[in-house]
Amino acid sequence: MHVIIVGAGEVGYQIAKFLASEEIDVVVIDRDPEKLKRISEELDVAVVDGEGGDPSALKEAGAEKAGMLLAVTNSDETNMIACLLAKAMFSIPRKIARIRNPDYYFNKELMNKGNLDIDPVINPELEASKAVTRLLEIPFASEVEDFENGIIKVVAYKISKDSKLLEKPLKNLRGILKTRFLIGLIVRDEKAIIPTGDHKLKAGDIIYLPIQKIDIPNIASLLEVSVKPSKKVLIIGGGKIGYYIANSMEYKSDIKIIEKSEDRCKHLSKYLGKSLILHGDGTDQKLLEEENISDMDVVVTATNNDELNIMSALLAKKLGAPKTISLVNRSDYIPLAHSLGLQAVLSPRMLTASSIMRCIRKGDILSLTAIANAKAEIIEARVGEKSPLINQTLIDFEMPKSTIIGAIIRNERVIIPSGPDHVLKDDKLIVFTLKESIKQLEQILI
Repeated sequence: MHVIIVGAGEVGYQIAKFLASEEIDVVVIDRDPEKLKRISEELDVAVVDGEGGDPSALKEAGAEKAGMLLAVTNSDETNMIACLLAKAMFSIPRKIARIRNPDYYFNKELMNKGNLDIDPVINPELEASKAVTRLLEIPFASEVEDFENGIIKVVAYKISKDSKLLEKPLKNLRGILKTRFLIGLIVRDEKAIIPTGDHKLKAGDIIYLPIQKIDIPNIASLLEVSVKPSKKVLIIGGGKIGYYIANSMEYKSDIKIIEKSEDRCKHLSKYLGKSLILHGDGTDQKLLEEENISDMDVVVTATNNDELNIMSALLAKKLGAPKTISLVNRSDYIPLAHSLGLQAVLSPRMLTASSIMRCIRKGDILSLTAIANAKAEIIEARVGEKSPLINQTLIDFEMPKSTIIGAIIRNERVIIPSGPDHVLKDDKLIVFTLKESIKQLEQILI
């Protein structure tokens, strides 16, 4: 497949990096020479110096043979024009665009097949707010992903130094915990590990667990952590992400927003019904103490500044906040934030990249999430009618290296599998895999 990416910013870079690793033919269009230089020097992709809405630039990028166009500039209008040209002039079959303006994003008629024909339309701020909301509902998690409309969740949890799971072989945990319990991935010192039964957990490991929604209280009890949802939430930053979080949660929780811009405070006060809007600086220690930050269940740092979000979260932690959630766009800041002791760190740009990668995979891929700084993926896929997995027990079937089936979904029933479990045609699987095994996994699922 030949893919054109319009926009060489962080999102465009991450997507190009993903696609290049898949040996997909990629061309990136942008007018910023520094961004193009970074891509051409670090990635095996071609670049075109031009505007995404310029037909000549698209033609130079090989639009006549392109199977997909990804428009991810910072301009909604440029992204929409690029998709319109891709449809009208070059008949590119698939158009995907990042659209931030809610007036555009929620206009289904504008985006449908008869007009711009953009599918999917991705809003990074909305995706980030949904990710934060999932974390607010499961407070012990550092990351939560929903599958099957939330019936099953993949929950990331950081192992504490006094955890009863430490230094015990994973194959013994089901006996110790007396429940079906599976660890799909371990992140240790920035390295992603698909574990075997002989692996042992260490303090500071981040483990990824597939859990049925109804089993969350039971698993929380086994981990000796609280499952009580966050009821007192302080959001630092009242931009689009802060607004979306408050809008979805303010009738479930007590929400406070600290916002530095007086005009933005007025906007929030006008459009939010129950949230308390405070005009101030989220790094002002006196203000945070006055607002009883230590009594908050969680503090979300959601400004447009990565450094400020990290510093605000560290200050909140110092002042007694039991949990912080930080929004960090730069991928190279995420390991730093974790090393500083921050529990939950999310990247809107990485969430956007994950959403787009779902459209690239072969087979019946229902959803895809890149995790561990894109070193691993969680894939939800339907078992194809010719798959060699059909009627095989897991203990007898040799899965690709660095791949593990975390859950089997059969007729709305969720199975956390063990060796004797088998796979049937039309089963849906939740699979944890490292990037080097994805090609083999695709062949098995088709």
